[in-house]
Amino acid sequence: MPTAVPERSVGLPEEGPRPATAGAAAAGRGRRTPRGLVRAAASIGAGAACQAALMIGLGLLITGPARHLWPITAEDGVDRGLERLRTSTLTTLSFVGSELGNTLTVVVVTLAACLALILVPRLPLWRQASFLALAVSLQSLVFLVVTIAVERQRPDVHRLDGSLPTSSYTSGHTGAATALYGGLAVLALTRLRGPWRRVAAAVLLLLPFVVGMSRLYRGMHHPTDVLGGLINGGLSLLVVGHALLRDARVTAPAARTGTGRAGRAGRPGRAAVVVNPLAVDEGTREALREVLARHGHREPVFLETTAADPGGGQTARALGDGAELVVVCGGDGTVRTAADRLAGSGVPLAVVPCGTGNLLARNLGLPLAPAEALDAALGGTTRALDLARVEGDGLPATHFAVMSGVGLDAALMEYAQEHDRAKAVLGWPAYVLAAPKALRGPRMRLSIRLDEAEPLRGTARMVLVGNTGALQGGLRLIPDARPDDGLLDLLILDPRGPGGWLRTVGALLPHRGRNGRKGGGQPEFHTFRRAEFTFESPQPREIDGDPVGSGRRLSVEVVPGALTVLVPDLEG
Repeated sequence: MPTAVPERSVGLPEEGPRPATAGAAAAGRGRRTPRGLVRAAASIGAGAACQAALMIGLGLLITGPARHLWPITAEDGVDRGLERLRTSTLTTLSFVGSELGNTLTVVVVTLAACLALILVPRLPLWRQASFLALAVSLQSLVFLVVTIAVERQRPDVHRLDGSLPTSSYTSGHTGAATALYGGLAVLALTRLRGPWRRVAAAVLLLLPFVVGMSRLYRGMHHPTDVLGGLINGGLSLLVVGHALLRDARVTAPAARTGTGRAGRAGRPGRAAVVVNPLAVDEGTREALREVLARHGHREPVFLETTAADPGGGQTARALGDGAELVVVCGGDGTVRTAADRLAGSGVPLAVVPCGTGNLLARNLGLPLAPAEALDAALGGTTRALDLARVEGDGLPATHFAVMSGVGLDAALMEYAQEHDRAKAVLGWPAYVLAAPKALRGPRMRLSIRLDEAEPLRGTARMVLVGNTGALQGGLRLIPDARPDDGLLDLLILDPRGPGGWLRTVGALLPHRGRNGRKGGGQPEFHTFRRAEFTFESPQPREIDGDPVGSGRRLSVEVVPGALTVLVPDLEG
């Protein structure tokens, strides 16, 4: 298949802790420093030291061995040329631009943005607020260290502003503006929706350059001082973003309450437990009651699913009765139907794996023993996950949290569903037994439109849309899929012959790159926010492991942060 989709930009992912296995019991967690916090602090400390060393090295180079070399020798001419261009209008505009990077402006905007991130969303975005505040603070700290270590006189022109007795290198205004407005641009790209988020990010990214040009115009810095400020602010974003956002190591401190409404409720609220009676016996129910009681939920309401209503109606009833926590005990199908009703409600979901695949539980780092999973979730923290909204011909609109596929994997699910006894006895290996029959199916012809790109046309054995990437046995079928990055991941498989299948397996096991085609019929990976799939003939389809009938059309769109889930804390 042709590849015409741009790669996901290299940057800082948004909200959500990396799945982790359950650690110690919930008691006393709030009194210990999480390992994730220690790792983040160590990462920032090491990065800051390297950043300061680099900035000092560049400054000593500019003021030392390179001071007689071009372009350093041309900087005085640039400053004098800008001095000759001064007019009253430009002077006024430069004053406004310079004030955008003024200390008071930066402090006020940073404080206001952090308060908004904590108070405005349904769940506080603690890590985003920490990212912004620490990036601005780190830039200021490194700036002070650099000005002490590197002495450089300001330009020999008439300066329009007063200045503290600090070195001209680097431009503190420019560095602060880069850390602040660049950080806001990162948050705009990862948290906002709609095409205008790119416009907002572009405007924010332009502001540091406006500040830098204003400082040059006003005779306060040499060009390399402004360049140093841009570098210092940018490095601060990278250092803090790597520690706080890339691996999501820091969780909200208020979220470690050990309650069912982590991060929001000061005391436990009403809990509803949606159970699949075929998968949860009385002994398991009693164990779950004990765990809930230990976390303050002493009178949970148990609601049983039925063949006609696998979880959606029960979840809607729980919400209507004012539940502040919904516990779902079942397989991925039960969890999916519950998540569909919980989408956008803000009511936390605790997943208790009691099914065959339990893929969402695996991707959240939950233990697979029901009582242990519930204890880890209730003793953990909240996490806002994306959901995918899917619909098609003969398929009403619904949401899924894990994966949806068309072709080979859906045929496997259909075959396994036809042999419920083998699935009940063997568990997920029953899907392996279905493989020979599914592999005999014909290759499908299809067209895929990702976001606003041109359609991709060709053939495939399977297309798989993933909000998460991990399967049973630790295999990550879509290695870079994250359930909280505001994106969905697409895997296209079209192997030909036994050799093609061997190459495909080899390519999937050691992940060698993300987007685009690898050649020779090997897997393709793409990322998108909305996708339209059109098939030449009806194809089997599945959602989170449940067959949903064949069809010729499927549309999938990400719904960022739609589901609030309880996950293990990061101490383990």
